[in-house]
Amino acid sequence: MTRNLLQAWQGARARLEAAGIPGPVIDARVLVEAACGVTRADIVADPYRELDAGQVERLDDYLERRIRREPVSHILGRRGFWNLMLGVTPDVLTPRPETEVIVDHALRLFPEGRPFSLLDLGVGSGAILLAILAERPAGRGLGVDASEEALAVARDNAARLGLAGRVALLRGDWTAGLGDNGFDLVVSNPPYIATDVIETLDPEVRVYEPRLALDGGVDGLEAYRTLAPEVLRVLKPGGRFLVEIGFDQRMAVEALFRQAGAMEVETLPDLSTHDRVVTGMKNPLETHG
Repeated sequence: MTRNLLQAWQGARARLEAAGIPGPVIDARVLVEAACGVTRADIVADPYRELDAGQVERLDDYLERRIRREPVSHILGRRGFWNLMLGVTPDVLTPRPETEVIVDHALRLFPEGRPFSLLDLGVGSGAILLAILAERPAGRGLGVDASEEALAVARDNAARLGLAGRVALLRGDWTAGLGDNGFDLVVSNPPYIATDVIETLDPEVRVYEPRLALDGGVDGLEAYRTLAPEVLRVLKPGGRFLVEIGFDQRMAVEALFRQAGAMEVETLPDLSTHDRVVTGMKNPLETHG
């Protein structure tokens, strides 16, 4: 019977290990912290703190859900990304550390104090848009998503982070209805997994993540075929773009953006040194229309 924090953590780890859950040590600690309302420091400094019946019951529920492969972000309703804690639901893709490459590079492109306009296509939880704007008070942003449920999550996150005044959120189909030459920076983490690959993914993704945010069509490149010319249309001359890609899509996505007229196209690696983000610029001399 779980009676104290140390026993709770050890027991949770053992249950997750026995169920074959990846990363059981970290998951066990995070779930104990959340279920018992404690921090990592509490577990170290006060390991024999007694748990009440409600905490034990809540932890048991969290562990059962994790053993069914529900992601920790869904169990807790939140996920850390960059320097933010974001609300997350099953209606949005859980933000991942590799996507922080977009944020990191965007902050290099737009130094603090420089005003700029940002467009996030497929905004989801708002992770990329809000992480950039939180660091750059002179920036303003528009997030577009096809899912009204996703926009509701982004809206809540923007409000909670005090960013609602600099963010507009719009339901739409990529850039449909947006004018030409409107943005200094366009970012996107579009669906890029080939349809038949989705069934081979871990249950955390295959069962619990929104299919709309994953399915990139037969070859995984459907979104980029639409996005490449459209991103360049809505960028101001000299504007920049950053789009996330799958680890094996660099050549194809770079080619699509070059064909659309992008300049200085290159691919940035993530911390695992996988190809992760294709970036480039709209010709400074080019205007549409």
